[in-house]
Amino acid sequence: MIRFFLFTSLLASLLLTAGCSKKVSGAGTPEAGKTAAAVANPLEIDVDSGLMQRIRIGEPGWAEVGASISVAGRVDVDATRITRIGSPVTGRITSLEVQEGEQVRRGQLLALLNSTGLSNAQLEMLKAVSQKSVAQRAVERAQILVKADVIGSAELQRREAELAQATAELDAAKDELELLGMPEADIAVLEKTRAIKSVARITATQDGTLLQRKVALGQVIQPADTVFEIADLSSVWLVADVPEQEAGRLARGYTVEAEVGAFPGRIIHGKLSFVSATVDPETRTVRVHMELPNPGYRYKPAMLATMTLKDQRERKQVVPGTAVVREQDVNHVFVQLDNDTFVLRPVTLGDEFGGNRVLLDGLRPGEKIVTEGAFHLNNERRRRAIRGDES
Repeated sequence: MIRFFLFTSLLASLLLTAGCSKKVSGAGTPEAGKTAAAVANPLEIDVDSGLMQRIRIGEPGWAEVGASISVAGRVDVDATRITRIGSPVTGRITSLEVQEGEQVRRGQLLALLNSTGLSNAQLEMLKAVSQKSVAQRAVERAQILVKADVIGSAELQRREAELAQATAELDAAKDELELLGMPEADIAVLEKTRAIKSVARITATQDGTLLQRKVALGQVIQPADTVFEIADLSSVWLVADVPEQEAGRLARGYTVEAEVGAFPGRIIHGKLSFVSATVDPETRTVRVHMELPNPGYRYKPAMLATMTLKDQRERKQVVPGTAVVREQDVNHVFVQLDNDTFVLRPVTLGDEFGGNRVLLDGLRPGEKIVTEGAFHLNNERRRRAIRGDES
């Protein structure tokens, strides 16, 4: 009886030990947990109902997009509408008749100056007048003497040649005075009165705004000096210097949207009318400009502006910027595998337009993605991955 009891107790102990061994070496062991974690995809995540409420699901959309470049710009004078005015003679300024910023008309008096050069030119003209008068009288006497058979016709011809030369010299002297800025009416008065005046006039050569007055009273100026600058500001330029690396695709006709700082919210639409053929070697930029009508002279030279240069628009597939997740310097989106399972997939994206990114590659037609809440979903994926590593 005692032997049977001992045998029964020993058999029960063996069975209990075997059961414990199965539990230790079963699926709940650390080795089994590690195997299961290795099989699971760390880029996948199952979403519960609470997290599902924080995300939005949709498909990539289509939009009309085009590349754009935003650069600092400025209002500038239209170089084809500007005139630089100087004095045709050397002289000293005695009177200034206009101020910078004034509107002037063609022919309007801008300044007066005393000029010995003008006096000398007038004296030469008066000499030419006298020589012509003498030659004219000589011809008239010769004609009378030829008729009286006192002199021959050869003498008359010689005197007529002298008259022709004197006439040509007088015409040249008058032209010289006109080149020196003396009006034709004043030249006629000079010829009649023989009164020399050394005062020269500087007048406007076009209608416009006086941009610069570069002289002061008493200043001596030379014919090569610029005294005034006049510009027609009814049309101006919007000018920008585009970085070299951005200028390769620019050409005339490129669409421009601009905003002048003095008029916030007022968008200007136009097209490039000029793209420089050279690069500035110091700034590594390319000069561009567009023409800007300026009725009322609202836009003033040197005003600052922002210019946005836009490419031709094309229809392209896009994803919202809120759908993009950056992982290890690569763009990803969450793709829906089934109702509550998502996987983080790398994609190739292009430029950004209005909060969207152009989708170049990485998704198949019909696939749905997380359009909002991808950031929260990725944080949860990371948290679960870390928790799985710790267990």
